[in-house]
Amino acid sequence: MEVLLKRFTGALLIGIMALSLSSCSSAGTSSGSSAATSNNGSASQDASSDESADAAETINIYYQTWNPNQDQFPDCQAEFEELNPDIKIQFTRITYSDHLQKLKIDLASGQGPDVYSLQAGASIKEFRDFEMDLTDYAIKEWGGNWRDKFLPFATELIEEDGKFFGMPMGTTYAGMIWLDMTYFDKYNIPAPTSYDELKAATDTLRQNGELPLVIGSMDNYINQDIFMGIANDVSSEKIYAAIEGQIAFTEPEIVEALRIWQSLFTEGIFQDGAVGLSMVDAINMFEREGIAPMYCTGSWGIGSYSPFRQDPELRAIFLEGEREHQVALIDWNNNGEVSPVVATVENVLCMNANTPNPEAAWKFISYMATGGQDILVNRYMQCFTSRTDSTATLEVDLPVDGKVCRDKIVDWGTNNVGGYREIPYPELKLAICDNLKALGIGSVTPEQAAEAIEAASQAQKR
Repeated sequence: MEVLLKRFTGALLIGIMALSLSSCSSAGTSSGSSAATSNNGSASQDASSDESADAAETINIYYQTWNPNQDQFPDCQAEFEELNPDIKIQFTRITYSDHLQKLKIDLASGQGPDVYSLQAGASIKEFRDFEMDLTDYAIKEWGGNWRDKFLPFATELIEEDGKFFGMPMGTTYAGMIWLDMTYFDKYNIPAPTSYDELKAATDTLRQNGELPLVIGSMDNYINQDIFMGIANDVSSEKIYAAIEGQIAFTEPEIVEALRIWQSLFTEGIFQDGAVGLSMVDAINMFEREGIAPMYCTGSWGIGSYSPFRQDPELRAIFLEGEREHQVALIDWNNNGEVSPVVATVENVLCMNANTPNPEAAWKFISYMATGGQDILVNRYMQCFTSRTDSTATLEVDLPVDGKVCRDKIVDWGTNNVGGYREIPYPELKLAICDNLKALGIGSVTPEQAAEAIEAASQAQKR
């Protein structure tokens, strides 16, 4: 594991340095109509259409994802369709949890979108039976050394026995919190960098009738992100060894990480009823309503600074108001060192094994992993690059606080990465996420949660 983490961190160093320098559901429907923003199609719908049909016909490729969103994707769609006038993209964007549930139903019935996005780790393994092996497509288009186009860790996270069932699009970093300095200036509160400082800040905010640290703990991904940051702060070595089944989750360091997580609820650091709030609502409270003094999210929060975002509420509150924002890592165990970030491939582009138009679907995947990614990284700042060969440069003139935030994330990605963000084993991931929620509502103790997770770990096939 130590070797893996060193390789992981070294790969991130290369990618972040390059980025820093550059910045100084369904297919097969033949139609002449333009692409829609949503659909209920499936890969089996109108399967009688054929890619060898008359060139005047148009192939519809259905793409379902949680990210990019409706603001960001149209630029990618327009460029792709200009390059490929015979292919139209039918785009569906839904929340991550709904996205996974819809995929499970649609793909199991032999339908579903032609192209869909997953996260590296448990998700891509869970949908393996419905994913096309893309290895030969990549070799045919980019050559035998195609992996050199991407950061080493980006391909390592999605490789399985030398095969690739998805292509990497972007990298993200998690385990941080974002601050609206309006509240901290108003109440003369220092920006917190440790657990004790965070507790003092939330106490002051609550005493003045304000919200504390907001989290949409209804959604598993943010719970996992913050917990992995805490666990890495306590012991990166122990948490990854436990995930790989090398040690038990009942080790004292992991129990301590679970205790710290639960204390965020019991000590009022998170808002009341946190487990009942979604991340969509948490984001809106911070970015569009301006009522959350701070909230939990990842590096993708920097995308809210993009002037290309057309969301009027976001522009009025986040972009065009007088608010200053900061991003921070926390020293969760008060040992004098802030936690590291955790990192992953932001979006793994997968092809439905049942698509009737695999060549057209691959063209879209290839584009999104390269040119489409450049738009999302440099225009919308949705993620950081997973490419090593991109010459695209940042298209955004950031305000002072946005530049400070982005520089911090670049520095953390270069110098302070604990390891990977995603848990690669589906049943183990579910057990961890379930117990993080149980800790949040107080139905289990940290010791009980550790025992339950360890039982799942022992049953997990690796």
